[in-house]
Amino acid sequence: MNDNLFTVKELADYLKVNPATVYRMVRKGGIPAFKMGKEWRFKGESIKSWILEKEQENGNGNGSH
Repeated sequence: MNDNLFTVKELADYLKVNPATVYRMVRKGGIPAFKMGKEWRFKGESIKSWILEKEQENGNGNGSH
């Protein structure tokens, strides 16, 4: 993933979750996001870092699943 900006739907598709789940994570401050006008956006590099952080928290940072 590069420095592209993602919409809620695009990020939901990437994470394979429902858009409502993305909105819920945003409300709880659990995912890096910012608003452009009335719409939430997600920076690709921030999401990549967030995913790596979550993997480490869950003990999956070694590449095995």
